Order: sequence, then C-alpha cells, then structure tokens
Amino acid sequence: MLDITPDNPDALAAKASIYQAQGNLKEAAKMLVEVNAQTPSLSLFGIKMNQLRLERNYGEAIRLEQARQAQFHFVSEFAKACYQVSLAYTQRLAGDTAGAKLTAEQARKTLEPFYGNQPDSPFLATMLSFAYAGMGEKDSALKLAERAIMLSPRAKDAAYGPGSEESLARIQALFGENSRAISNLGQLLQTPYAGSPTPIMPALLRLDPFWDPLRSDPAFQKLCAEKQP
Repeated sequence: MLDITPDNPDALAAKASIYQAQGNLKEAAKMLVEVNAQTPSLSLFGIKMNQLRLERNYGEAIRLEQARQAQFHFVSEFAKACYQVSLAYTQRLAGDTAGAKLTAEQARKTLEPFYGNQPDSPFLATMLSFAYAGMGEKDSALKLAERAIMLSPRAKDAAYGPGSEESLARIQALFGENSRAISNLGQLLQTPYAGSPTPIMPALLRLDPFWDPLRSDPAFQKLCAEKQP
C-alpha cells in the first residue's frame, strides 16, 4: 500500500504499530517523525502517542496532546473527550495524578450523556470506564469495563470483542487487581483479535508502562517471554 500511496496515513500508522508490537521502537519512530499536534489522521496521531508512551517520553506526549486539545479542530465534543481520556492516561503515567483526575473529569462530563443515550454501545462503555479510571473511581470503572464485555462478548464478535477484555485488564492492573489482569492477558495472548491498534503481544507487555504494576509477578514475567513456534 505504501508503494502505491507513500503518504497514506492509515498505512503509515498500521506499519508503525506493527513495529511497536514487535518491540522495534527505532523503526516505528522513523515512520512517525513528522506527526505533530495538527496531523489530521486520528490513527496516525494515536500511534505517535503510543510510541512516546512506549519510549516513556511522557513530557513530549503531554506537550503534543495538550497542544492538540488547544489547537486542533475536532469534529465533535465526543472526539475531543476521547483525546482527553488519552491525555489523562499519559498524565497518570507521568505521575501527575491530580492533573489526570481533572482531565478525566472533563472527559466524563462529555461522555456520560453520550453513554446515557446509547447504553448498549461497548465503545462508549469502554471510553467512560477509562474516564472513571482516570478519576480513581475503581468500582465504576470496573463495572463499565465488564459491561462492555457483556455487550460485545468474543463469542459474538471474535474480531473486536477481546479488545474489551484488554481494556478490563488495563483497569484491573491500574487498581491492583494483578492476578485477574494477568489471567486476562494470558487468554488474550492466545487469541487472534483486532486490537487497538494491535493485539497484545509479548513485546508490548515488556514495553508498555501501563503494565509496570505487574512486573514483579513471575506469572506476568512468563507472559512477557517470546514463545518460538
């Protein structure tokens, strides 16, 4: 695809995300050099933020996300709220818990009415669960993450259903539900699915700072090991 359309943003994002899933951050970075706060492609900007988090370059990630909040023309308040969830996630990783709570609260105020109008949307349930998680509201976050799985179970949606299980595992890890998170991750490693942006892979478990609370657990360390075919 890139041979035919060298500047295709979705293809660039897809290739960079594959490098990330392989643990090859150097090659992924080359694909993302020109991405900035005004980059129109949502997928390409999202992969850039993921790259910076994997590199643990939180300062640059927060700078870009805040610049996008201030300068970018979002198509809707909902789209802006999704970016606020991402910013809260990065602020929390950077140790700015207070800032993360404020940002997540802004997202919650926007997302709750959307979810109220579409309570059967697994995507809205997931986004709102992350907003609650950013605010530190464990019970509400876990409840909504579990509801997203109920709304779109893997038995009904083999491609995207497991993505809700990944979201639940992230929230479980955030709130110290380590054994449950590790159990879910073990199942996901054996499941082909359409992740966001890629399925969970051993390299991502090793690199993603979101899983840092699990690192001392031997069961998690076992998941991080590459399995040769």
